Amino acid sequence: MTGISVACVAVVTAALIIILSAMNGLSDLVETLYNSFHADVRITAVKGKTFILDSADVVAIKKIPNVVWYTEIVDENALVENEDRQKIVTMRGVSDDYVKFTRFDTTVHQGTYNLHPQGRMGAVVGAEIGAILNLGEMSALNLYVPKRDRNLSLDFDNLDEEPFNKDVVYVSGLYSVSSDFDGKYVILPIEKVRELMDYTKETTSAELGVKKGTNPDEVVEAVKKLIGQKYFVQNRYSQNELLFSTLKSEKVWTFMILLFILFIATFNTIGSLTLLIIEKKKDIGVLWSMGADAPVIRRIFFTEGLLISVTGTIIGSILGLALCFAQQKFGFIHLSSGFVVDIYPITVRMNDIFLIIGSVTAIGLLAAWYPVQIYTKKYQTIKFNG
Repeated sequence: MTGISVACVAVVTAALIIILSAMNGLSDLVETLYNSFHADVRITAVKGKTFILDSADVVAIKKIPNVVWYTEIVDENALVENEDRQKIVTMRGVSDDYVKFTRFDTTVHQGTYNLHPQGRMGAVVGAEIGAILNLGEMSALNLYVPKRDRNLSLDFDNLDEEPFNKDVVYVSGLYSVSSDFDGKYVILPIEKVRELMDYTKETTSAELGVKKGTNPDEVVEAVKKLIGQKYFVQNRYSQNELLFSTLKSEKVWTFMILLFILFIATFNTIGSLTLLIIEKKKDIGVLWSMGADAPVIRRIFFTEGLLISVTGTIIGSILGLALCFAQQKFGFIHLSSGFVVDIYPITVRMNDIFLIIGSVTAIGLLAAWYPVQIYTKKYQTIKFNG
């Protein structure tokens, strides 16, 4: 019974470490992929879609402590076409150094990240868009954008006027992040998007990178004080609040469910101690007769329960950590083909380990305390009758 109790605690402890580390790995992977599109801090207009930041404000923003880079983005809708296949997408105009800041090139799985391939105007396209339009490297991609001041309704006085700004770009690579992005965005040079939209210096968002280890909220507050209330200034969490809150709640509920399983498993510890106390009732009577008081008797059996809990926790922790590190080093569990990574990601966090060990130990102590308190009282009269 004692061996079974130790095994139950060990298995559940290992499961807690493995499952939470796996969830951490997936969460980190999702965050990394989303970070390719969302910077540490983003500035957008409160009113309207586009804005032009004053050059003095831009200089001041770049001088804010812990701001390591600044770039402007233009997101606009367009119709793209290839071989009579069409799709509505969002053009994302970026600067040439955008890839240095975001490492977006790491998401390109076919071709390369190059916005000027072979001296031409290039585009990096989502994998889903590429599949729909049958795109490959150096495929021609036609862009159509409605003219800003042109009424698209039929006008007999202006039948010869072209209602669209149009151009052709060449696909240099296909990226894969998630379905939220792969079927939506086409990455283009910002000057090309501005040209198609008849913009000059307009931008739809300005993005900032923050020094690693720095709290982005400090930068957010500094930018707000600098540019006033005309702009939204958001950190990465507020840009994807639903995503991050969902990831966090999933981890919390998974942890609670596994703790409930552990709580059920501790009935083995209760049963083991109960049987042990019943089996040793004559020994208890001897100890009573020799002068041992109630605290001494309880301490003996409580220590037994504590050993069951601690031994199971240690064995489970070693087993769980060993499997996690083995997955990190050897990658024996693979994901299905077509995913952005081949090996199931694992991230071990020490705060999770301490939380698991503390929770398992606390439940084990509770499981040891109950039978010791109940059944040692029951056999206190043995010293008089034994």
